[in-house]
Amino acid sequence: MTSDTKTVVITGAGTGVGEACARQQAALGHNVVLIGRRKAPLEALAADTGGLVLAGDAASATEWEGFCQRILEAYGRIDSLICSAGGHGLGTATEMSDDDWHQSMRLNLDTAFYSARACLPHLIKQQGTMVLLGSLASFQAGGEVCGYTTAKHAIVGLTRSMARDFGPQGVRVNCVCPGWIRTPMADEEMQPLMAHYSESLDDAYARVTQHVPLRRPASAHEIAEVCHFLISPASAIITGSMIMADGGSHIVDTPTLAFEAL
Repeated sequence: MTSDTKTVVITGAGTGVGEACARQQAALGHNVVLIGRRKAPLEALAADTGGLVLAGDAASATEWEGFCQRILEAYGRIDSLICSAGGHGLGTATEMSDDDWHQSMRLNLDTAFYSARACLPHLIKQQGTMVLLGSLASFQAGGEVCGYTTAKHAIVGLTRSMARDFGPQGVRVNCVCPGWIRTPMADEEMQPLMAHYSESLDDAYARVTQHVPLRRPASAHEIAEVCHFLISPASAIITGSMIMADGGSHIVDTPTLAFEAL
């Protein structure tokens, strides 16, 4: 390990954006810590990246005590944290059960908070960086996704709070807000469209991005590139920012879409 080698902790590392971030950082020669609830995909990834596998719940303070101890034993430092863990939060406010609500907050918000709180003392020592995964849903509301929308809005507040509080100690905190990304989770969300319109997965993605200026979803690798920029020295003056990585979705004035058919 050279002096340029960083230790990058990634939650939700087993699939999607987390996996893409892990592969990218490992390819750059950094130590990667792979955190997720399912051990099998983490071990499969570690076979390629050489990363440290820590299977468990990122929303547990108790688990994080053990995680940090093992990270420090393996690498001696934490330079960056990428909070990619997340999940669904479907239903309206009247449809969500108590368990549904708490689960959505746990998967999408608590994972980020407990991860950040555990890693911050170590990030302060290294004047490190943190990236939280928000969403287009951090600023807009889709239909019948109350839990997810609420949690992703809260991620913005968490980003801003930590950026303000820990910036004077040299820690930078930013948030990446994607739109549609081609991941296993999004593939699952395409299933109702595919069934209703008798169309392929590619057709379903084309349908949900037909009004996106770039007319396509992101790849997990593209979002990993944005995360890399935000933990790298190239973004040294950026903190407390929400980077919209959504193909331009957030700039579309939806009430004017009806006029495009005229």
